[in-house]
Amino acid sequence: MSLPVTYADVVGAIQTLQGVAHRTPVMTSRLVNARTGCEVFFKCENFQRTGSFKFRGAYNAIAHLSSDQRLRGVLTYSSGNHAQAIALAGQLLNIATTIVMPNDAPAVKQAATQAYGAEVILYDRAEITREQLASQLAAERGSTVIPPYNHPQVIAGQGTTAHELLEDVGNLDYLLVCCGGGGLLSGCAIAAHALSPACKVIGVEPAAGDDAARSFKSKTLQTVSNPDTIADGARTPSLGDLTFPLVLHYVHDILTVTDEQLLRGLFYLWERMKLVVEPTGALAATALLEGGAIAPGARVGIILSGGNVDLQQLKHWC
Repeated sequence: MSLPVTYADVVGAIQTLQGVAHRTPVMTSRLVNARTGCEVFFKCENFQRTGSFKFRGAYNAIAHLSSDQRLRGVLTYSSGNHAQAIALAGQLLNIATTIVMPNDAPAVKQAATQAYGAEVILYDRAEITREQLASQLAAERGSTVIPPYNHPQVIAGQGTTAHELLEDVGNLDYLLVCCGGGGLLSGCAIAAHALSPACKVIGVEPAAGDDAARSFKSKTLQTVSNPDTIADGARTPSLGDLTFPLVLHYVHDILTVTDEQLLRGLFYLWERMKLVVEPTGALAATALLEGGAIAPGARVGIILSGGNVDLQQLKHWC
């Protein structure tokens, strides 16, 4: 079967990102190991540029644009992390960027996106979809659309996250990765398959937005509409036509966690490991901490995907 992204694409992204993206640290915790009965390695993408893994895919995609495309600018849609990533990548490469964001996106993410020099256009989720608005604007402006996850260079760039982790810690028995649209999950699964073939890759998404889990089990693409979850980075309507076949081919399972469980995992990381992680970034860790289907004694990799927390939301969570 011909797949839309290969390991060679991930290797190419490594070269593109060399000296641009941070090689983020891998952290461990004796407390977590004792609690889970596993040897756990946390890949801390909350320390990546713009505060999340999204910078990897965004920069890799923009760097592949032709000179004509660069002149006409880039447009994307995002609740925040991909928005910031595209904005910074555009700033670094001197390319104009326009971001379509929901008006209820975390204020900290809206502010950061504007600070990186992007034009931000807000919309109401109840009135129009972000894809529709982005398509309209791109047609009017002639901009190139780089979506948050369903794009080959974006997927390849995200795969460099797991590639670095496996280079640093060696073979893993399990790799747990958060899942929204599947860009990070599919990219990391490609890298894990190449570097640690016996590793079982497991996606984790919020229970309120379980479209990927349903899609994985039914082998038919499922959707969800504006799921009500604190994991704002995983409010995607579905996997993409690029990420879905990659997930089916490389991923071993997809788990879900409730928002109640996610808050417990989030606060545990904050309080015990002193790691500022946003709710979406804590999905994978929460699945493990809540007793996900991981064999005792296993070597487990956890992707902490981002740390852009809107602290004003705390009063609504507690």
